[in-house]
Amino acid sequence: MRKSLTMLLSLMFVTSALLTGCGGNNNNAAATEEPAATNEAAATNAAATEEPVSAEPFEMTVRHTQVGADKQKRLAILEDVVGKVQEEVPGLTFKLDGVDSDVNRKEKLRGEMAAGNPPEIFDLFGSPDSKIYAKEGKLLDLTPILDELGIKDKFSNLDPFTYEGKIYGLPIGGSGEGFFYNKEYYDSKGWKAPATFAELEQQLADIKADGKVPLAGASKAGWVPLMLANHLWSRYAGPDVTAKFATGEAKWNDPNVVKGFAKYKEWVDKGYFKKGELGFEYAEYTTQFTSGEAILMYDGTWKSSVFKAGQSGEGLIGKVGFFNIPAVDGGVGDQTALMRDVNNGYGFSASAGDDERQLAAVKSFIKNMFNEEMQLRGLVEDGVLPAMKIDQAVLNENITDDLMSEIVAVLNSSQSSFPAFDSLVQADVTTEISNIQIQSLIGGQTTPEKMGDALQKIQEEANAAVE
Repeated sequence: MRKSLTMLLSLMFVTSALLTGCGGNNNNAAATEEPAATNEAAATNAAATEEPVSAEPFEMTVRHTQVGADKQKRLAILEDVVGKVQEEVPGLTFKLDGVDSDVNRKEKLRGEMAAGNPPEIFDLFGSPDSKIYAKEGKLLDLTPILDELGIKDKFSNLDPFTYEGKIYGLPIGGSGEGFFYNKEYYDSKGWKAPATFAELEQQLADIKADGKVPLAGASKAGWVPLMLANHLWSRYAGPDVTAKFATGEAKWNDPNVVKGFAKYKEWVDKGYFKKGELGFEYAEYTTQFTSGEAILMYDGTWKSSVFKAGQSGEGLIGKVGFFNIPAVDGGVGDQTALMRDVNNGYGFSASAGDDERQLAAVKSFIKNMFNEEMQLRGLVEDGVLPAMKIDQAVLNENITDDLMSEIVAVLNSSQSSFPAFDSLVQADVTTEISNIQIQSLIGGQTTPEKMGDALQKIQEEANAAVE
């Protein structure tokens, strides 16, 4: 926050009256009047040198990814914060720039960082993006700001945004991943959420035989099918396997990793996903489930926001459940582990630190966005898990819908977690699997074994580049 400097220079001359000569009354009178004049001049000079808070108009850009019908609650929270900051910082007008998440991360922001002209405030992916940009000096060091605001210890995990002991971004919320399922359909079959992997696969087969789509599918953007694929290879090869690719301790073509690819391909070949999924965007993914066409949807916990009044899944309120992937036979490591991270948040351009008014706006934005009130709004209104520490009793008071209660219970029952693959491997590897390999696997242009070999080749090249 901007803090005006209090000028007290007029007091500097008080002692001058005591140091005046001891002559007649006229001299004393003159002596007492001179400091008064000097005091007045000093006060005038002090006022002239103090920089008033400027109300000169200036604009800053906030790049966000809250686009589309299902992100309106999230956008409303951002707009409320923007309004508060504009009230606190004289002359400030924010320009909101909404961009698709994938486009922002992989295209726009990368290009802007390379050119040295990113927005002042922007949606930032934690690991590895924030570390790369911080190393290049593109991000504002938030450590002193968090100390000033007294909130550095309020976050549950800042590791994804930390580089060399300094903090360069803040997570807006947490998430986990698992299966959303149509409880109404399951009840009609007398089913419960599957307790074993064999039971899950039997349910998928029975749903297919019933003329329904077992699993929502939309693979035009590779990250969508990779949510489920990531969980499958982590079941077969262990929840820590992906973290070992970049160190060379594990390989993409290890047999257990390939088993995960093979299982995903098996489900594709059995017709468990909607035909033509390679041409579908993420929005279609949701529609398949909310329309009742698909019975299960593997997605992040943020998706719970659509099953609220006024949202696209309003018709399924009270009819949606959530479960973790059951243990696979012969799987390595903790078979209750699920993907869980705090990798989505906001970053700030390093250039904002060179402008006093922009820095004031950054501080106000952080103060108004990252607090308990906004974290609870994100949870209640948008299904985003808090990234800041909140007392369990407060959480219990605010979680009022059954679906979120079920999600929290599933997350709490897992013994461990792992981050998504794209926070653990280099950008070239992410591009290879997201833009080429997963679509090739789904489309039948590659095999699980060839996919593993191709990824390992890119991984070794990426590892060698940083040695």
